[in-house]
Amino acid sequence: MTDGDRWKTGHLSVTGYDYAVQNPVLGRIAARLLWNYDIRHLHQAIAAQDPSALTLDIPCGGGIAVRDNPRHVGVDLSRTMLNRARRKTKTLLQADIYALPFPTSTFDLCVTYNGLHCLPDPAPAVAELARVLRPGGTLRGTTLVRNTGRRTEALYAFMRRQGIFGPSGTLADLRSWLTSAGLTDVHLSPNGAMAGFTARRGPGK
Repeated sequence: MTDGDRWKTGHLSVTGYDYAVQNPVLGRIAARLLWNYDIRHLHQAIAAQDPSALTLDIPCGGGIAVRDNPRHVGVDLSRTMLNRARRKTKTLLQADIYALPFPTSTFDLCVTYNGLHCLPDPAPAVAELARVLRPGGTLRGTTLVRNTGRRTEALYAFMRRQGIFGPSGTLADLRSWLTSAGLTDVHLSPNGAMAGFTARRGPGK
């Protein structure tokens, strides 16, 4: 399978991943053992979201950040993930992150948790997220980054060979994707092999 195909067409592997991520105990243990990551950072970022903001959540997966709120739009390429997320909300859409079916300057907030490292080319995906942000809107997310240690790099290479992950990039690459998309006020928060990030679409962009 090519990068991303497993997420689009898989069922058992996708379901197993989502179950582990959403289980508080399994998620915490797996994140620490595999990526030396404190998953509480992810949950804190999700809790900090403004429920009044018109929010695009992509890939929403099985709904870890989804809220039963018509202003929170969950989008994913995987029908399996969307079926799991439907237990939490009906405001869902199947779509490709590279060609979002929304007008420019639609959303107050875009969130993309644990998704960029699964893509074959993250830079144009970030640019598409920036496009649908309104001026002054915020992009927030988390992604695995490369070159954080020999063990995690070997694990990442294995996941790439399985067709689960894309090429991703380093922390410097992540910053470049954000700034090249015209985003400003970039803030990166590395934690183990994972990095949290926020950036803003400037006024009048």
